[in-house]
Amino acid sequence: MNNRIFTTITLIILFAIAQPTYSHEKYGGALNLGVGLGYYGYVGYSTPVLHADYEFDVAKSFTLAPFINYFSYSNYHYWGDAHNHYKNYSYRETVIPIGVKGTYYFDQLVGAGTNWDFYAAGSLGFAIRSTTWENGYYGETNVKHGTGALYLDLHAGAEYHFNKKVGMFLDLSTGVSTLGIAIHL
Repeated sequence: MNNRIFTTITLIILFAIAQPTYSHEKYGGALNLGVGLGYYGYVGYSTPVLHADYEFDVAKSFTLAPFINYFSYSNYHYWGDAHNHYKNYSYRETVIPIGVKGTYYFDQLVGAGTNWDFYAAGSLGFAIRSTTWENGYYGETNVKHGTGALYLDLHAGAEYHFNKKVGMFLDLSTGVSTLGIAIHL
């Protein structure tokens, strides 16, 4: 399955790169910095998230952006054995998703003015996880949930341009929704 996902993404990127260049609005050259909330079913509540990406133009109305996110949360695991009393042990997990976000802008389709950008996107990458446990916990230390290291997220969003250099964006997604500042370099 991972080979199929990799092949599909590679074909999409190659198709986008092979498109002829047009005179069009430049979406790339933007550093996007945001804060938001992520909801992960295995945590059971929303958690604050930090986000950064840098977009570059690949084709007309299409960008790619390497990204990094950061979130950390605390939770409990009920555990015990013949030598240790059963109780809730606390742990803290820090997760750093890293990958590439592909974005298609619908400005021409919706007739957006120069102050607005509307888009749909998908993020694909992997998540680096680190877990620290409460002293005295001797059980399984891997926190297992979701798809492991694979990170996948779908987005819909908009950006309002205050001027040519600075804008504000709202990115709603299946995992991490952010509000932030876009700096157009």
